[in-house]
Amino acid sequence: MHILVLGNTGYLGAHVAEHLRALPDMRVLVAGRSPAADITVDLATARPKDLAALLAEAAPDAVVNCAGATGGDAVTLAEVNARGPALLCAALRVAAPGARLVHLGSAAEYGPSEPGMRVTESAATRPAGPYGATKLAGTVAVTASGLDATVLRVGNPVGAGAPSTGLPGRVARLLADAGHDPDAELRLGDLSAHRDFVDARDVARAARLAVMAAGPLPPVLNIGGGDARPVRDLVRLLAAAAGFRGRIVEAGSGGSARSAQVSWQCSDISAARDTLGWTPTHTLDASVAALWAAEWVPAR
Repeated sequence: MHILVLGNTGYLGAHVAEHLRALPDMRVLVAGRSPAADITVDLATARPKDLAALLAEAAPDAVVNCAGATGGDAVTLAEVNARGPALLCAALRVAAPGARLVHLGSAAEYGPSEPGMRVTESAATRPAGPYGATKLAGTVAVTASGLDATVLRVGNPVGAGAPSTGLPGRVARLLADAGHDPDAELRLGDLSAHRDFVDARDVARAARLAVMAAGPLPPVLNIGGGDARPVRDLVRLLAAAAGFRGRIVEAGSGGSARSAQVSWQCSDISAARDTLGWTPTHTLDASVAALWAAEWVPAR
């Protein structure tokens, strides 16, 4: 099977490409902005006919789009998260209309939900900020494309390589910088929000199952841990893994605007279980251990 992974140098893209390459009889090409990619392309700026030509030459059986932006201004987010998937779908319709497209979306597309609720794929989408809104626009482009396509709406991924634009990666970096100084102080925002954490390796496995599943798939599938945990739990687990001896201070209003607007996030993952045979296999403790093992550097 011939698979093209876009955004392989990103956080989740690296996990997806590594997971697929480990499978027998799988030829994996990668595409992105890196000169080391098999296909050099930037979905934020490429022209449809140029991307179509590249796809025609690659002739993939399936495409996994992991390209996305989690930080930056609204223009950057729109170019990568909204324009990118729309461009990809337009090019695939021309160059490889029979290829399956698996696109990584985000649970941020749902926006606020009622505490205690697990949100299903049919729930209303009311994103609370530009990130969720642009990811939702990308999802709409994929689900309306007419292609053999599905969107994996991913919760809060945790694992090796987590970027500093997200809380897990940012906290890991701060802990690495703090070392074992007993006088160190980690000042963070309000950590009371609940999030649905999912291991990056489980996301990669879901992408593989979606690529290889027989027959058409639902337009959207939730991929999460299936449970809501306080963000405070994640920080405490990271601090324990790091051997942090200082103080963690929650500065209240210092958190992100999204945390204030979305205090609870939890996805119902039963559709992924029923359709793909997928359930998460890594605990949050295991995810944090993998993140810290990849982040840790000797104290300077």
